[in-house]
Order: sequence, then C-alpha cells, then structure tokens
Amino acid sequence: MTASTLDTSARTPLKGWLAVLAVTLGIFSLVTTEILPIGLLTPIGEDFRITPGTAGLTMTLPGFLAALAAPAVTVAAGRLDRKNLLCALMVVLALSDVLAATAHAYWAVLVSRVLVGLVIGAFWAIGSGLAARLVGPERAGTATAVIFSAVPLGSVLGVPAGTFLGELFGWRAAFAVMAVFTAGVLAALAWALPPLPSTGATRLGVLREMTRQRATRLGLAVTVLVVLAHFGTYTYVTPLLRQVTQVSPELITVFLFVYGTAGIAGNFVAGAAIARDLRLTFLTAAGLIGVVTCALPFLGDTEPGALALLVIWGFAYGAVPVCSGTWFARAAPQAPEAASVLFTSSFQATLSAGALLGGLVVDAVSVPAVMVTGGVVALLAVAVLSRARSA
Repeated sequence: MTASTLDTSARTPLKGWLAVLAVTLGIFSLVTTEILPIGLLTPIGEDFRITPGTAGLTMTLPGFLAALAAPAVTVAAGRLDRKNLLCALMVVLALSDVLAATAHAYWAVLVSRVLVGLVIGAFWAIGSGLAARLVGPERAGTATAVIFSAVPLGSVLGVPAGTFLGELFGWRAAFAVMAVFTAGVLAALAWALPPLPSTGATRLGVLREMTRQRATRLGLAVTVLVVLAHFGTYTYVTPLLRQVTQVSPELITVFLFVYGTAGIAGNFVAGAAIARDLRLTFLTAAGLIGVVTCALPFLGDTEPGALALLVIWGFAYGAVPVCSGTWFARAAPQAPEAASVLFTSSFQATLSAGALLGGLVVDAVSVPAVMVTGGVVALLAVAVLSRARSA
C-alpha cells in the first residue's frame, strides 16, 4: 500500500479537498507576506529615509534564506510529522508579521524578513508536494493547480489589498492584518490536515543526484533566468507606474489587482497546457514576460498601454511556478519531496537575486532601465529552451 493510499483511504473526498484548501491558504499567506513590500516600497523607504534599492532588501532577504531553508529544514526535520511542522512554521510567520508591524527601525523589519525566508523555504518545499497525499494520485494534478493558484492569488488579492491598506492606514497596518490572517490559517491547518508522517526523509545525496540529470539542469537554468527577470522588474513596478505612467497611488492598487487576476487565469491555463507540451508552455511564458518588460518603458507611458501590458505580464507569470514545479517533479518522480525542495530553493534564491540586482540597476541607472534589462534576461531563457529543443 502506497503512502498516498495510507493518507487518503480513511478520509472522505471533502476532507481531502479541505486539507488542500488549508495548504493553499498557507501558501497564499506566505506569498502575500513575501511580496507585500512590492506595493509598499515607497512608504517604507520614506518612513526610514532609505533609497528604493535599499528598501528592496525586504524582497531580497526572504528569498535567499528560503533557498537555504528549503533543503536545510527539510533534511533536519527527518521523519517529523509534516502536519506538525507546517503548523509550527505558521506560528513563526505570524510572529514575523507582528515584528514588521511594530518595527521602529529598519533593521527590525529586516529581521522579520529573515523569519519570513525561513518559513517560506520549508513550507513551500513540503506543502507544494502534498497534493497526492491529501486527495490521492488520480486527483493530484487538479489539487496541485489549486495549491499553485496561491501564487497569483497573492498578487491579485494580497499585494493590492496590502497597498490599499498602506495608503489608508500606513504600511504597518498591512503587516498587522497579515498577522491576524496567518493565525487563522494556522487554525485551518491544525483542523483540516490529517497526520502526515514522513514517507522517507529527504537526504542531501538525493538532491545531489538530481542536479546531475540533464532535465533537472535545464529546468534550473530556465527557472533561474525567468524568475531573475520577473522579480528584477516586478519588484519595481510601483515606482515605474508612478514615474513613467504617472498613475495615482489609488489607481496603482487597481492595476496590481488586474495583473493578479490575469495571473490566476495564466496559472490554470498553464495547468491544462503543460499536459500537452510543458516545454512550449514554459517557453511561451518566458517570451511574453521578456517582450512585455522590454516594452513597458516605451508603451507604458499611458494608462491604457500600461494596463494592457500588465495583463499580458500577469497571465504569463501565472504560468511560471506551475511550469517550473512540474518540470522538477517530472525530472524526479521517485522523489517528490526532493523535487519540491529543489524547485523551492532555485525559485527563492533567484527571486532574491532578481530583487537585489534590480535594485542596483534602479539606483545606478533608472527604473525603465531595469525593465529592459529584465526583458533581455527573460528572452535569454527563451533562447535556452529553444536551443534545447533543437539539440
């Protein structure tokens, strides 16, 4: 009898899907907390009298630490029940939100972001691979798409809502609300998740073996390039909308909401498309991101032009996490948790590198310059995938 059968045999389908929903809410809380500063960079920078690039460290720190935490915590956890581990991680996330909301110095905000990074790495690595254990292998594809929908939902609901709260009540209010929400997610996980004993501790040797496979290396290369391009540019989309498009702070919330809505659509369209051609779906998403970010400084000087490009961008990026996660899962079907660890580490490390390098370009040159630079990097990912197809 398989681990998935053991996990689902005594549970009703409804309980399984409620557990999937609880995990989705957990990842939504993680994603929202991680990218919340995107809509708040300006007020955070003004409050602490720092440059946009320095404020961008709030995006950089969590990703780098998540990249380290994904393998470290998963390996260290050994055979610890995954339900208990996920609940403990939600407690830490709530504490990090409280720390950010009450911080009176920028270093305290950065400490809170360190905690966020530790939680993200471990929760993502474990939670993103639980679909089969919660609802069974035959429904795992749909459940995985639902779980990954938390990524664009963080953009469509989390970031615009946080930006709106920040404009009305100050940026600290956004983190305070996330602390309350995360406490609710903790309760949902504790109630909905079944016991999830480890089905086999992830070992560093398994991760090393995966990186020797050609398919894994290609997935790493494309993920690094696309995520680097996206977060090197999207981290600074609010300054772009203010400086180039000259959008009012209130309207920026609407723009980000539309972007996120398109991302949800892209997530589910990609979920269906990768069943037919994963490589082509990934290539298309990368190409659209590259074209849009290159075009934004030139065609995004009007509100309709910027909004249209953001819709395309959101749709394309919505496909990226599910494409990347599926790529790693297919490369190592015998080790699903290890595949999730590798996906999480590569994704989060590059997310931070993108935000960091983007901040350097913004401070040294300009916001439009970082958009074009990111676009070129995304198009390089297209070249890598195209060359691999013809090889």
